[in-house]
Amino acid sequence: MRALLVDHSAPAGLRIGRAPDPDPAPHQVLVRVTATSLNYGEVAVGLEQAAAGTVLGWDAAGVVERAAADGSGPAAGTPVVTLGPAGGWAELRAVDTDLLGVAPDGADPGALSTVPVAGATALRALHRVGPLLGRRVLITGATGGTGRYAVQLARLGGAHVIASTGSPERHAEGLRALGAHDVVAGPDRLTTAVDGVVDLVGGAQLVAAYDRLAEGGTLVAVGHSAGTDETFPYGALFGDQGRHDRSLATFFLLGCTGLARDLTWLAERVAAGDLTPHLAWRGAWDDAAGAVDALLGRRLHGKAVLDIA
Repeated sequence: MRALLVDHSAPAGLRIGRAPDPDPAPHQVLVRVTATSLNYGEVAVGLEQAAAGTVLGWDAAGVVERAAADGSGPAAGTPVVTLGPAGGWAELRAVDTDLLGVAPDGADPGALSTVPVAGATALRALHRVGPLLGRRVLITGATGGTGRYAVQLARLGGAHVIASTGSPERHAEGLRALGAHDVVAGPDRLTTAVDGVVDLVGGAQLVAAYDRLAEGGTLVAVGHSAGTDETFPYGALFGDQGRHDRSLATFFLLGCTGLARDLTWLAERVAAGDLTPHLAWRGAWDDAAGAVDALLGRRLHGKAVLDIA
């Protein structure tokens, strides 16, 4: 099969080449990939650390070429969205049946390919915040792929959504269109407490956001794009004066159970237009270097999608 192979001598560290076809385990389906979306973490860290010839890729959408031998999962010919630790940047992918969602017929595979990491991460982070109806929820890093999904999902859940972005003057209109009630320049600009935070930035913003939690509130630390330490000042973790029972939670997406149900639900919402994936960059996979360069240069606000020809 053809695949995007790690090649540290090539532009952006990638080239299209040949790789062995995957050999699915009994609990895996073989998927013919039609689109993949890139994530900042896999291009900023994964490409640098991977050995030459590796096929990376967390997200992919496509069609089941061969059903799982153990009878689990969808039949051949079913459109699916898939998640995994690698293998998405190729024509064929072997996928655990509990790491794929069934997609509606006719849905855009490029849009669907944004669902696995960004959509499922946003959904699981909001699950950890707790019931959303009538609660105030802050999303930091709201203009990224995960942030945009989190804004929309929090609004669907009935929350009062506050989106944080470094450039409110540029992004306020778009974030409000996605469901944000308020748009701020950072957690330190909040004048009232929030019941939950989905933090996609880390560093000083995480510390500031935790300080804005109301009693019983939860901050879910998801992203660490700031690349700096989270240093809490003395007294930040005291439980008095309205700060009783506040929590800071983390999770690893691939460690979660029940993801097939989540991926199916998210794919259905995207196909129906209830959720909008913002495709900030889209092109053929032979221009992967352009997408990687745009991601690393922080010039994208949304997702980068490669169509697999």
